[in-house]
Amino acid sequence: MTQYDVVIVGGGPVGLACGIEAKKAGLSHLIIEKGAITDAVRRYPLNMEFFSTTDKISIGNLPFTITNMRPSREQALQYYRTTVDHYQLNMQLFTEVSNIDKEDDTFTVATKKGEEYSADRVIIATGYFDHPNKLGIPGEELPHVSHYFDDPFKYSQTKVVVVGGSNSAVDTALDLYRHGADVTLVHRKDHFSDSVKYWILPDIRNRIKEESIGARMNTVIEKMDGHDVHLLCLDDHRRETLQADFVLLMTGYHADPSFLKQAGINVEEETLMPYCDEDTYETNIPGLYVAGSVIAGKIIKSIFIENGREHAKMIVDDIASKKEAVKEVRKDVSPDQC
Repeated sequence: MTQYDVVIVGGGPVGLACGIEAKKAGLSHLIIEKGAITDAVRRYPLNMEFFSTTDKISIGNLPFTITNMRPSREQALQYYRTTVDHYQLNMQLFTEVSNIDKEDDTFTVATKKGEEYSADRVIIATGYFDHPNKLGIPGEELPHVSHYFDDPFKYSQTKVVVVGGSNSAVDTALDLYRHGADVTLVHRKDHFSDSVKYWILPDIRNRIKEESIGARMNTVIEKMDGHDVHLLCLDDHRRETLQADFVLLMTGYHADPSFLKQAGINVEEETLMPYCDEDTYETNIPGLYVAGSVIAGKIIKSIFIENGREHAKMIVDDIASKKEAVKEVRKDVSPDQC
């Protein structure tokens, strides 16, 4: 079994940042990612544009140079791939971790392929994109209902109901409209989230005003029966049924606490936030760290790439200092004491 100084679970931007810091510190490392490099970014909508500018999502002090102000999904994917090549990061792709166990001072990281890796330290940087916030209503598992949106051309000349009032819902509704879909936006509040990109708010409001995009504010979906979407207006309790070829539930995502708990990490039940030291991000399991948005639990809007990437240096500095301290202790022990 191969032994590493640190194994990093998750190959998103924060996981890559951890790998870069490990490389800089002279630590042997392995990044295990269950998809492609920065797979969550790869699964973003094809036409998505980041809210942040390039300096906010770059990692490893590697310049992210583009002509426009905010990077597209494709530009970000190219940048992160180049970063992996530049730092020669050690990655195991399309490999899902199943278990993290610790015996004495050594971790064993097992994968669903049956592989096992040994490590002195482990960093979990798995993000949250695989775990959508479900509505818990009948019909949510129908084949034409999804929590993800990718290619707008798939939906041209179809009727689509988009649910949500944050960035992803507004972006999706506008993208669908511009690619020939008949779009209705359903949101449980009477206003859009404050997090919606300021430069697209006028766009969505104008499209709704001119009725190019339908809107049902203060409205929830009660159930989906075949292609019938049953709505309830929270203002007057009036019910309405819409016909939809597709329903896109852009209701956000959350970290998966079950994987953290399996590894022995204490998780706060109400917020789903893992226990960790605020300076080093080491959990209640010595040598096991968390990084990036997995720390946020349900409060995912508190950690982004731009602040999650900062966790990497703090974590690796702690790992390197403890590794050095162990070396010094061993150096001070005479052969007679062994």
